[in-house]
Amino acid sequence: MNLLQLAQESNIIQAELGLVVLLFIAAFVAIFVRRFQRIPYTTALVVVGLGLALMPNFLNLDFGADVILAVLVPPLLFEATLNIPWNRLQSDLGIIALLAVVGTLLSTIIVGGAVMQFLGIPLAAALAFGALISATDPVSVISFFRSLGVSKRLSIMVEGESLFNDGTAIVLFNLALTAGLLGIDSFGPGQALQQFVVVSLGGLAVGLVLGYIVSSLILKNVDDNLIETTTTVALAFGAYVIAESFGKFVGVPDLHFSGILAVVAAGLMVGNIGLQNTSPTTRLTLENFWEFAAYITNSIIFLAIGLEINLADLRLFIVPIVVAVVAVLVSRAIVVYTLTWGYGRIQPGKRIPLPYRNVMFWGGLRGAISLALALSLDGHIFGATFATELRVMTFGVVLFTLLVQGTTIDRVIKRLGLAARSGKRVEMQRRQARLYAQWAGQQELDRLYNEGILYKEMWEAMRQVYDGKIEDNMQALLEHLEVYPELEQELFLQAREDVLKAERSAIGDALRRGLVSDDVYHELIESLNNRLAAMEILKENRGLGDEAD
Repeated sequence: MNLLQLAQESNIIQAELGLVVLLFIAAFVAIFVRRFQRIPYTTALVVVGLGLALMPNFLNLDFGADVILAVLVPPLLFEATLNIPWNRLQSDLGIIALLAVVGTLLSTIIVGGAVMQFLGIPLAAALAFGALISATDPVSVISFFRSLGVSKRLSIMVEGESLFNDGTAIVLFNLALTAGLLGIDSFGPGQALQQFVVVSLGGLAVGLVLGYIVSSLILKNVDDNLIETTTTVALAFGAYVIAESFGKFVGVPDLHFSGILAVVAAGLMVGNIGLQNTSPTTRLTLENFWEFAAYITNSIIFLAIGLEINLADLRLFIVPIVVAVVAVLVSRAIVVYTLTWGYGRIQPGKRIPLPYRNVMFWGGLRGAISLALALSLDGHIFGATFATELRVMTFGVVLFTLLVQGTTIDRVIKRLGLAARSGKRVEMQRRQARLYAQWAGQQELDRLYNEGILYKEMWEAMRQVYDGKIEDNMQALLEHLEVYPELEQELFLQAREDVLKAERSAIGDALRRGLVSDDVYHELIESLNNRLAAMEILKENRGLGDEAD
């Protein structure tokens, strides 16, 4: 074995050792947070990372931009999109797209203009900083949403904006780098807009095509949980790689699409089509695997954030950091309150309540994407001094959002009255979940019998057990609703809303089949939309929102 091989083997062992140590640290932090429950898990990881960074040459791990973007981020995005139902995302897709695209662009301009004006940073570099710091990371916020029982609609809007503005921020960041390389005057707005549209839509198209292929050909036809799980892993990373390297596959080396948006689109396809085509066993395996993968990558990313931040550098650049933090907060307030207000004027039936907007403003944390893009800055384009200043400013903003906003968002949610999880509602949801699980088990039992896997006597015996459990749980649920009649009203309103949405879907299907004309379709859809809007207002007036979901 020569010296080169020894060196390579040593690097591999060093990296493996570092990963093992980080996982053990993450496990101990999780145990501490679960026991004391005073700060979010991700924030605790950053604090621990900051402490470890004070130790000289701790593990000597290199968390470069490529490692974060190409290895750690795809599993996070894919797992998040698996759990987002398209019908819910679609109902608020307008405001999500507005915040993710227009909002990110406005934030880039506002923050970029502020740091250029007050810190003397060149325009291209300032816009690059504005773009990289505009990507929100709601991991800590979403965990509070789930524990406090916050409205599903608010959760979808916050998470949906984050998923799509990540891709938008990266595209804008790359455009700013190109402008810095070619000169801001030689890179016109028309050319920038064209490149933005191509990169964004191209990434979405790659993800949709790959996700549809996996969902329709493999997840639908292969009933093997290991094969299907392996395929989704290949899809999550493959969508990113294929989109980013698309030009190499078609003979146009300079052509590339957004890998982040490709992963988001692929995850949505699998979550809304693929998981419906699989058996309950496979679906459970997929959900458990991706939950574990997201947990691991989240832990590593937030430890990496702490490890990469140098507290000495923060003290040296305290004034630029303060300017950046103020600019980010002001831009977030302008984007959230202005765009949601305008959207409510255009779509009165889908207006965003003020408490929701307050949470969306204060919950705009920054994390992995901002860190990765900051680490990719070097001195070749903007100069070593400005690159260092932008990196430290990014670290400062990320640290502020995680340590200040991340540790107070739960109090904001409670003060605004959005923590809707009461004991009676939790008990109702628990009984509903048991019924839902037992019905699913009964359907799977019938499928096995119909396919000849179970013989009649075994099927009858097992079905009798299921019938008894379902009857007992149904009776328990009815008794619970008799004690709390307001929950029965909540269930009725939610069922009525689901029925109206099913009617709307059926009318769309009738149009595609040629059973109704365009005029009749639009007339019926408008009527249904008005009834749905009335349902939303009724739920809000009763203080239900969409908590029952």
